[in-house]
Amino acid sequence: MSSVDQAGLAACPECDELHVRRPLRRGERARCARCGTTLYRMQRRRPEQMLAIVTAALIAFVLANTFPILVLRSQGMINEATLLGSVATLWAEGQQVAAVMVFFTAWLFPLFDLLSMFLLLLAVETGWRPAFFAPLLRALQAMRPWGMIEVLMLGVVVSLIKLSNMADVVPGAALWAFMALTVLLAVILSYDLRALWRPGCRRAVAP
Repeated sequence: MSSVDQAGLAACPECDELHVRRPLRRGERARCARCGTTLYRMQRRRPEQMLAIVTAALIAFVLANTFPILVLRSQGMINEATLLGSVATLWAEGQQVAAVMVFFTAWLFPLFDLLSMFLLLLAVETGWRPAFFAPLLRALQAMRPWGMIEVLMLGVVVSLIKLSNMADVVPGAALWAFMALTVLLAVILSYDLRALWRPGCRRAVAP
């Protein structure tokens, strides 16, 4: 934590104007008096609520990667498509770049985000501050833009529409799990990570 934070001040990330932190009500945000940039805000959801949401998202993630996304039935043949199976197919067909991109953006980065949030929220809730807390939080902030499950969902829906004219397409259990995961991730991504870095200041504000 910086000396500015320890002094109970908030520096504007745009113009560097210093403000004294004051308590906020839930859902409120503090803005810079000079340029209007958001300094910090009081989260609508408490850490224990976010921990429950992240746990549900992890369960949805496991289900989404265990069951098939789509089941294709054509001429007596049945094919099931899973996320990791699709990555393996892309790799085998010589599309290594696409396979790597799908693996990282639709599987590895979202999983890293969820596991990191789970550990960070657990640490905040228990008062346990491990040595990896700050590095993990910084890594999460850096990698978060690369998680693109919503793009995957859009691609699946488009494929579902196109394939329906060629074969009997049955949505798999993983498709519904991915839909739930997309909604839960939207809630998780809306959570300001600075509330984890400064848990004691979740009730504070600037003038």
